[in-house]
Amino acid sequence: MKTGIVHKIKRPGWVLILVLVTLLVLAGPGWYEAQVYSAPPAATPVAPSQPSGPVPSAAEIAALQATMEAIYEQVNPSVVSIQVIQKETISPEDYPDLFPFFGFPDMPREFYSRGAGSGIVWDTQGHIVTNNHVVQGADKITVTFWDGTILSAKLVGTDPDSDLAVIKVEDAPAGLLKPVTLADSTQLKVGQIAVAIGNPFGLQGTMTVGFISSLGRLLPTGSDNPRGGGYTIPDVIQTDAPINPGNSGGALVDYQGRLIGVTTAIISPVRASASIGFAVPSVIVQKVVPVLITQGKYEHSWLGISGVSLNPDLARAMNLSPNQRGALVVDVVPGGPADKAGLRGSDRELEIDGETVRVGGDVIVAINGQPVKAFDDVVAYLARFTEVGQNVTLSILRRGTEQTVQVTLAARPSERAEQRRTERTPSSPRRGAWLGITGQTLTPELAQAMDLPADQTGVLVVRIQANGPADQAGLRGSYKPVVINGQRALVGGDVIIAFDDNPVASMEDLLDLLSRSQPGDQVRITVLRNGEQMDFTVTLGERPVPR
Repeated sequence: MKTGIVHKIKRPGWVLILVLVTLLVLAGPGWYEAQVYSAPPAATPVAPSQPSGPVPSAAEIAALQATMEAIYEQVNPSVVSIQVIQKETISPEDYPDLFPFFGFPDMPREFYSRGAGSGIVWDTQGHIVTNNHVVQGADKITVTFWDGTILSAKLVGTDPDSDLAVIKVEDAPAGLLKPVTLADSTQLKVGQIAVAIGNPFGLQGTMTVGFISSLGRLLPTGSDNPRGGGYTIPDVIQTDAPINPGNSGGALVDYQGRLIGVTTAIISPVRASASIGFAVPSVIVQKVVPVLITQGKYEHSWLGISGVSLNPDLARAMNLSPNQRGALVVDVVPGGPADKAGLRGSDRELEIDGETVRVGGDVIVAINGQPVKAFDDVVAYLARFTEVGQNVTLSILRRGTEQTVQVTLAARPSERAEQRRTERTPSSPRRGAWLGITGQTLTPELAQAMDLPADQTGVLVVRIQANGPADQAGLRGSYKPVVINGQRALVGGDVIIAFDDNPVASMEDLLDLLSRSQPGDQVRITVLRNGEQMDFTVTLGERPVPR
């Protein structure tokens, strides 16, 4: 069978090469020597360059090779290949055009999908650790051991938030179960040797070698992109040891053959190794797996916030020192631990380098006395050192003033419903002046959530555009999350009740008054703040031009 490159070479080229080779042979070695030595000789022969660093001796190379061989002999019996089968059903309602096109009868049809991954022997009772995404939804699980033994397995427990799962084989022959030895992943350093053993592309017992290329990564659950959103696995190990599809659930070990992580994801545009792979660290594995074995699920401690790491631009926007670091709270989950403790999310918007960001929330600078320099530090601390129901002390900056807040951690919800509130902004008119807020008509439910009379009318300021007219005048946006009729909303901001003594009962009233004003006009805005009436003088601005 011809190779691809042969298909690309045209026959006349080969003929020309054969002719040239024949002429060279007929000409003999004299022609070659004449061509080589026709140039003037160099004045001083140059000695071959020598390696600048020390050259490993044969003994050192042999020792390294022996170490790699010992690692494989020790760890490979602890790594298994996992095959899963999942039954799926499709119906005519799901694909109305598919069934008649292929002549299928008008009834549901069943299909079977197959997948494969790796696993690690945990104990002599038959428990095997793997990734949740390897066995999720499986109807049948089989395990192939290093010696070819194949056994059925059942699912014991899963934890989607750490992408870990435990399965169990029954009646394994004596001596077949060889548990892996665990190491402390918190002691790892970048540059240390990392060895991956698993079943990439179904090739059982494959060993690849590299280094730990980074530590402390955050990996979104169910995603191969560490910059993505959602729940994240903390303390993730990054390695350049080649990891490919099928390695998931396999072992990442140190030079002594001890487990430092469970390989779980890669970054690659072609689903093959690009020298960036990730492993769930053993510090997380040691916490989660024993609980999965005994209880079938694991509850992660939960603070109930989303946020970002404070950087110099965000710090300046909040009138903080550009050198201030911490975790800026952007959103607080309604009814969550942070909400119950009184933490505040961000209530202002501004644009930095063409991107709209939110600022103004609390900044977490320490948790239980441990400094917080980035949002990742909060996530990692919760995963490493806390349990559900534990009380933690947060040191925060609120409008530049340091405070402490006590929070009782709860169990992370199994599913988080992201619900968006409907808001109208005064930026919708095409003419008139600009106030620089996002607001909504005050409803009886919103009023009651703010301890106001149910018949109170006005416009609730939900968010304020940073450096806009309302911001410069001192108006405040909302920060406290609530759930009303199943919808998430923010309350606690100023309630606009009058515009130059003209009553404001709804967003329509406010929009109409703004449309009749001009940029540069000074107006008196009357608000309710914490139930008290206050007046602010606002110089209206010109509406920004969308980019």
